[in-house]
Amino acid sequence: MTLPSIDLNLIDGTHANTDDYAGKVLLVVNVASKCGFTPQYEALEALYQKYGSRGLVILGVPTDQFKQELSSDEEVAEFCSLNYGVTFPLTAKTMVNGSDRHPLFAQITKAKDGLGLGGRVMWNFEKFLILPNGQMHRFRSITKPDDKTIVSLIEASLPN
Repeated sequence: MTLPSIDLNLIDGTHANTDDYAGKVLLVVNVASKCGFTPQYEALEALYQKYGSRGLVILGVPTDQFKQELSSDEEVAEFCSLNYGVTFPLTAKTMVNGSDRHPLFAQITKAKDGLGLGGRVMWNFEKFLILPNGQMHRFRSITKPDDKTIVSLIEASLPN
């Protein structure tokens, strides 16, 4: 599945578009600051540090859909920076489910996980890995960002 051109509002007030990530490996993760999975930020940042220069983009998408996110974009940005040293891009707080969900999530939630299940985001820290060839892989919250399956897909899709 190739992503259409979708506008993104970043947490720092700037804007991006999915077209900016064409030809790259894109890992989209819906994140939250007060979740049991929040420590996954550490592994996400480590992946970004290791593979970012080779073409991996991690896009963190803060959501309060599950009532576990801080109240403002500024608080989220500060939390991520101070507690996990996050340097990968974060969007502004975003709805990932329902009639108000962001167009990005309307597209990527079509992807199915390893059990063949697609549809709505079930919890924070679901991961959507979009490869340069348009192939999309979905991993549920329990799968850590540095899981060997995710890392293998990233490594196989990046230039040496």
